Amino acid sequence: MRILSRAAVALACLTLAGSAMAQSTDPQAVQAGTYKAEPMHTRILFSVLHMGFTHYFGDLTGVSGKLDLDPKNLSAASVKVSFPTASVSTTNPTLDGELKGGQWLDAAADPTITFASTQVTPTGPRTARIVGDLTLHGVTHPVTLDATFNAAGPNALSHKYTIGFDAVGHLNRSDFGVKTYVPLISDNVDIIISAAFERTE
Repeated sequence: MRILSRAAVALACLTLAGSAMAQSTDPQAVQAGTYKAEPMHTRILFSVLHMGFTHYFGDLTGVSGKLDLDPKNLSAASVKVSFPTASVSTTNPTLDGELKGGQWLDAAADPTITFASTQVTPTGPRTARIVGDLTLHGVTHPVTLDATFNAAGPNALSHKYTIGFDAVGHLNRSDFGVKTYVPLISDNVDIIISAAFERTE
């Protein structure tokens, strides 16, 4: 039994290692097609400056949406994703409730946050600038994201062909009508995104 267990572990390790080796960090090797957002490993982290003393962080999860991508024609790529507003979370349950309320994101009135790209511009071998329309708190306003390609290839566990990116951006929350406690809590919001997409066709 112990020998069989060791053999099973070794086989699993070899399988995972093989999948990892099959990944590519070359964006030109990415399979063209349509991808769906993978919600379990995609999230948005945001931060605001709290009274000038500290940066306070929170995140959003539960993404849905799709990416159309051809590495040979990156400027034609498009992405549209959405997050449930009520997924907003920090380390403070009381604050979570406030952020979902009417003075802040008003999840009851505006249950979905969406981003739809309008322009994708390559900025380097593995980077691109994505301009798009963000709809937040019932208001649509353009934002810019600077994206970096991480890797693409079969997921070692699900075996689905997956592509991953990181992106950073900034917005002024007052542009979206979220003005509570400005400027005690900064108008500027820094955004960090880590996104995974699985190929569907």
